[in-house]
Amino acid sequence: MSARPACTPCPQRVTLKDSMFSSLSTGISVGLGATAGLGLAAGGYIYATVWPSSQLFGRTLIAPARPGELALTFDDGPNPAFTPQLLDILARHGVHATFFMVGRYAQAQPALVRRIIAEGHQIGNHSWSHINLAFASASSINNQLSRTSETLEQISGAPVRYFRPPFGARRPEVLRAARRLGLVPVLWDAMTSDWVNPSADEIAQRLMRKIDSVTHGGRAATIVLHDGSHAEPAANRAPSVAATAQLLARYQPTHEFVSLDAWAPQART
Repeated sequence: MSARPACTPCPQRVTLKDSMFSSLSTGISVGLGATAGLGLAAGGYIYATVWPSSQLFGRTLIAPARPGELALTFDDGPNPAFTPQLLDILARHGVHATFFMVGRYAQAQPALVRRIIAEGHQIGNHSWSHINLAFASASSINNQLSRTSETLEQISGAPVRYFRPPFGARRPEVLRAARRLGLVPVLWDAMTSDWVNPSADEIAQRLMRKIDSVTHGGRAATIVLHDGSHAEPAANRAPSVAATAQLLARYQPTHEFVSLDAWAPQART
């Protein structure tokens, strides 16, 4: 009796339907991978554009590893109603700050700008009209920065050294334009939404938590409050002024308030 031939696997039949599903699966996998890659790229771009401590698009001045030092900075002024009140409080405490000014507001308040400088404070460039520079053309960026610096220097008679981008938003061209004008970009690590919060106590408490966290992390802190508003030159900033007084009372006994010039070596590295 002859031996039965060994069984061999039957060849697998691949139907058109199978082929279509295989191609579709591969396409979905590739598409999902591309989407994930685009998502990561977009997230990285957003981080580099607006996150205060990001250095991906270029160096900015961030607080150094000197816990116990605090730099007070104010944005969006000068405000004829509330900046003078702020100056009175700072004078009583013997503390100097940096005021990042909107160019068109400074042009309208030259006497107030000169008072700020005369009392020992620094002034900085905060663009001409507080636009989002991350989405502006190169010519618009240059105009916003150069026009503001020229105005501030004409009023003060001294060069402007520091620049803070509105909303903290920047891209490489923004930082290059600032450097061409001799400006050091400055961001922050302690800020809250004082421009919309009506409670001075809440503003102060939120900032204190951030300052304490930064200090415990071994770094100094750059504090941001607002003495003005890009939408309204005489906006109500009473809560921010009162919160500033609370911060000075809380930290002056234990910390040293410094100007940005104290951290200038970090700005040049």
